[in-house]
Parts: sequence; structure tokens; C-alpha cells
Amino acid sequence: MKITLDRVNENFHFELKNERGHIVNVDARPDFGGNDMGPSPMELVLMGVAGCSGIDMISILKKQRQEITSFKAEVEGERVQVGEAKPFKNIYVVFSLEGNIKEDKAAKAAQLSFDKYCSVSKTVEPTATIHYKVVLNGVELAKI
Repeated sequence: MKITLDRVNENFHFELKNERGHIVNVDARPDFGGNDMGPSPMELVLMGVAGCSGIDMISILKKQRQEITSFKAEVEGERVQVGEAKPFKNIYVVFSLEGNIKEDKAAKAAQLSFDKYCSVSKTVEPTATIHYKVVLNGVELAKI
């Protein structure tokens, strides 16, 4: 896996490209001297958690022939000062699913994602605790 980075402007706006040609813009907030032309690198980490676990959960539920009509995730990160860096200490994920999905299968899919499959969450686990809950058709099922 390889990513290339090119600086776009005189500040912190970068264009990142993967080997398949997909492009993501990254920038810093104006209060840090950026132009806000894309998410910050730390926001990309949270996006990675959401995307990775979303792929896991959809894959698991599809294999179990569950009918998913809507799937959303909201991810928030709590950071802590460690020297000059501010890594995530806690990451909170809320999955909201709709459809003809059995409660136990939705809860188990989230658990399997974080305990076994999601490489992004496994990458941040040494420094951050991931907390999650599953909301199915408006009803909270599992909270970790």
C-alpha cells in the first residue's frame, strides 16, 4: 500500500493519492494557518474508523442476508496532550441502521468489526479506547 503527497499551496493544503489514483485533499484549519480545503489528518483517522467498520458491518450483515435500507455512522474523537502531540484517547462511534435486520445480528456485526476485523481500529487501539453503540430502527441495542 502506497500513498503520495503533493503540496498544493504555500500553507498546509496537500493532495494525497493512492496507487489506484483516488485523491483526497488534506488541510489545516485557519486557526492553525491552513485554508480549510479538506479534512485534517486526525479527521481522516476518524473517517477511517467509520469507513472500515462500516465495510465490516455491511459485509457481515449481507452475508447473513439482512436487509439494510439505511446505514450511518457518527464518530467523535477525544484527544489528550502527550508531549507536543495530541493523539486520540477515546473514540465514540454510533451506528444507525434501518431495515429488516435482526437485533442480535446488528449488535454482533459491530462487535466483530471492532474485536476482530477493523484494521483501522486495531491500529489506533494502543492509544485510544473505542466505544460504540448500535441504534437499529431508532432503538439503541448495544453500547460498549
